[in-house]
Amino acid sequence: MRNKDKRDNRSDLDSNIDSVVKYADPTQGLDPQQQSRRDFLEGSGAAVVAGAGISALGISTAQAQSSNSAARTAISVTVNGIQHSLEVADHWTLAELLRDELDLTGTKIGCNRSECGACTVLMDGQPIYSCSQLAVWANGAIIQTVEGLAVNGELSPVQEAFVVNNGPQCGFCTPGQLMTATALLNNNPSPTADEVKDAMVGNLCRCSNYNSIVEAVVMAGEEGGVA
Repeated sequence: MRNKDKRDNRSDLDSNIDSVVKYADPTQGLDPQQQSRRDFLEGSGAAVVAGAGISALGISTAQAQSSNSAARTAISVTVNGIQHSLEVADHWTLAELLRDELDLTGTKIGCNRSECGACTVLMDGQPIYSCSQLAVWANGAIIQTVEGLAVNGELSPVQEAFVVNNGPQCGFCTPGQLMTATALLNNNPSPTADEVKDAMVGNLCRCSNYNSIVEAVVMAGEEGGVA
């Protein structure tokens, strides 16, 4: 008898819950009459918070809606001796500008978070990770990529040394390695092996071909640096 009462009471409770909490069929549009009180409060609360945030920032609704469109900025940048004047989205990285807009795909995107060095290019002579450099920051700068190392079809000394010493393995990190090595040789034409290791510590080689890379850079210095 007690069990029957318990079942009857639970049945009454379930029926009361069902009469209040009703969820819309997920395959259909939301019917306001089927929306539960909890759903309504959650939805309206989120709207109030969002509206309050926009108002507190002094942003109109129209401005908030239009903020989804990316802002663009006109820049002028010289890449491998060629000047480019173009508009870039403010969120573009330099790597995206080089690869997607200028079609200089020698610059590789590896980790995309300033750790592997595959995207290294020279900006005003200094090696930088182009995946973490905004394109707008390059306005007025001089950029050199791996495509700019060879002159009139002739490989640079560091490129030739990489070939002789079997520096590339899979080749993915090679452009970044070459650019860092070029920056080093520009400042230190005859580096020692230890100096090469120190300078290139930010360039990772997943094939672990470090000995050959170091030997290549040392050889390039011995045979005339980057000239």
